Amino acid sequence: MKNSLKSLVALAALAAIAVGASAQPAVKILVVDMAKLYDTHYKTLEQNAKIQADDQKAQEEVEKMNKEGNSLVEEYKTLNDQSNNPALSAEAKGKAQDTAQKKLESIQNKQREVQTFIQNTRNSLGQRLNNFRGLMLDDISKFATEIAKRKGATLLLDKAGPTGIGISSLVYVDAAYDITDEVQKELNKDRPAGAPAAPVAPASAAPAAGAAKSPAVSVPGLGTKK
Repeated sequence: MKNSLKSLVALAALAAIAVGASAQPAVKILVVDMAKLYDTHYKTLEQNAKIQADDQKAQEEVEKMNKEGNSLVEEYKTLNDQSNNPALSAEAKGKAQDTAQKKLESIQNKQREVQTFIQNTRNSLGQRLNNFRGLMLDDISKFATEIAKRKGATLLLDKAGPTGIGISSLVYVDAAYDITDEVQKELNKDRPAGAPAAPVAPASAAPAAGAAKSPAVSVPGLGTKK
């Protein structure tokens, strides 16, 4: 009797699992390249242009500060030479040395000023780019999801991988399951006239969506020349 009850319970459990499994929709998987969609979106191209323009302005400011620093270096050289001139009195040499020391401190302050400006610029531009990327990828994800649902997909995978930097666990996928081009067309169909268009290039040549470019501002060649 007990064995019969156990058998009935087991059959009931199997039946419940079978009913639950049959209630689930058939799996339909589609894929999309989020990196490509981000890189080719007209808003991304516009943002990149703004970042590059601000980076160029920062470089020009660094060049200006660099010239100021180099002028200080030349003044320091002159004062240093005066302090070593045997024709000058001890008092004149002492004054020249004091002035040279103050000029050297000004040079060091200028170096710190330039370094701080460069670091702040890099942080600011980098943060702007990261904030923009986060918002854009979120919007693109929602847009791609809606298209996938309309096509009856139960699962949408990112070809670029979860990190968004082109690292994917997908070894192969048939092109019929890739909706990247379709999503791209719909994303850019409202592109305003005059907005930048993505260059035609292989997807592998495009920068990865997760790879933030560092501003090109570089450290100027200030130094204490003697």
